[in-house]
Amino acid sequence: MPTPSALLAGAMQPYALTLDRFIDHAAKWHGNVAVVTGGSGGASARIGYASMRERSNRLSGALRSLGLVQGEHLGLLAWNSQAHMECWYGAMGIGIVCHTLNPRMSAAHLAAMVHQAANRVLAVSPDLIALAEQLIALCPTIEHVVVLDEPGAPGSLPNCGHVRAWRYEELLEERGRTVAWGGFDENTPAGLCFTSGTTGKPKGVSYTHRSNYLHTIHQLQADASGLTSRDAVLVAVPMFHANGWGFPFSGPAAGAKLVLPGRHQDGASLASLINSEGVTVAAGVATVWLGLADYLDKTGEDVPSLQRIMLGGASVPQALMDRLEQRLGVTVQTSWGMTELSPLGTVTPATSPARKASRSGRPPLGVDLLLTDADGLALTEQRGSEGRLRVRGASVIERYFGESEPAVDAAGWFDTGDLAVIDDDGNVSITGRAKDLIKSGGEWINPGEIEAIIGALPEVALVAVVGRAHPKWGERPILVVEPRKGANIADEALLDALRSRVASWWLPDAIVRVAAMPLATTGKIDKKRLRAEHG
Repeated sequence: MPTPSALLAGAMQPYALTLDRFIDHAAKWHGNVAVVTGGSGGASARIGYASMRERSNRLSGALRSLGLVQGEHLGLLAWNSQAHMECWYGAMGIGIVCHTLNPRMSAAHLAAMVHQAANRVLAVSPDLIALAEQLIALCPTIEHVVVLDEPGAPGSLPNCGHVRAWRYEELLEERGRTVAWGGFDENTPAGLCFTSGTTGKPKGVSYTHRSNYLHTIHQLQADASGLTSRDAVLVAVPMFHANGWGFPFSGPAAGAKLVLPGRHQDGASLASLINSEGVTVAAGVATVWLGLADYLDKTGEDVPSLQRIMLGGASVPQALMDRLEQRLGVTVQTSWGMTELSPLGTVTPATSPARKASRSGRPPLGVDLLLTDADGLALTEQRGSEGRLRVRGASVIERYFGESEPAVDAAGWFDTGDLAVIDDDGNVSITGRAKDLIKSGGEWINPGEIEAIIGALPEVALVAVVGRAHPKWGERPILVVEPRKGANIADEALLDALRSRVASWWLPDAIVRVAAMPLATTGKIDKKRLRAEHG
């Protein structure tokens, strides 16, 4: 018998986990499945995956002709559209990094990110030309600007001095050529997305081909998005927000129809797209679906094809979740994630009997969680105890863009800054942000617990609790409420809802009513602004 060392082991094929594989797969096996883009005035455009793959590949040649090489960053200031998605695959296919920019930020904030990424080419949606002109004036590194095509949008070019301006289709026609995709290491950077900066200075998160590929596998698990080729997916979460939660990758991977709403996410536009395209699954923040529910209430319309909504961005009151399920006739899947996690951390399965607004579900295979104390020591009891939530996995950040120090501890755990409780069945409930805790008289008050109670009241649309400086106690809680339209609730009724459920010294010192809660660029409540205005 030969010894084990004398045996010649078999081998598996090397197969780099690069993102061009997804659009290649979709083009070959689901070539006629549509990617639909909604536009202004009810206009829309559609293309099959096979044609999108061909256009994306020719765009790769055009980007090379503009001087971009592997490792450089393509700036993208754009809404969800076919052209935006073609830019992703056209750039990523040849190792160029897609740097998505949030058009809801100021030109000054965006310019700081462009400087850090050294963007030389900027692609913009046609209705963002004015913002692009401001940005270009602040960014001498930019040499080319490409105005994308979107249905129903004007096609004018920006006035940007020395910078060469292109119409997207003209660039494809004049410079487009087919090129070979891939051929680089799967750990090559693929995307760059900056955090929203609602609690501090925005930081850049670099995604690799491998991390995004594995994140797609995480998301496609049956208890996560569970997409199939029978689905039509409305991606209402912006592609500039943590890669559109990964749906521009998982849609082609599953062969599902993708429906991209562009900038138009009002109730009427979304209802029209859902019904005309037979949308079965939709993803986005709660405020988007609240607008859809309000529109349906007003018109009496329905969206019968819609089966599931995946919620993220921030926790929602139970009353809002119940309303969405009842009015839209859907199952709501709550989730939790971060830009640093690519972004999926946990999700509630659509079939779970434990679905509640306060629960964010369980992590998919490939994501691991740990609860620690404030010093980073693991809690002895990981079930039923509140602790700081830490994460590690193949799609979790190790180091921020441009920084030399790691963002994780020695064991690879990333501190999310969130406080959480994990129940006996593994369901995670985010109970607050460590930075949001209010220290009053040397003791801690958790705003998340107060928000959960007040947010459950049917008269309340949105709620936030922030700390206000106090000469004796250091800080005291302030309750900020956006009442539901047409509803009235007295201050005493709000306080009564808290009495007997929280300690008496947790009761807010003041109640502030606002017509509209200030939202950050990602759709989350902007607590930084609330602290500035009321703290």
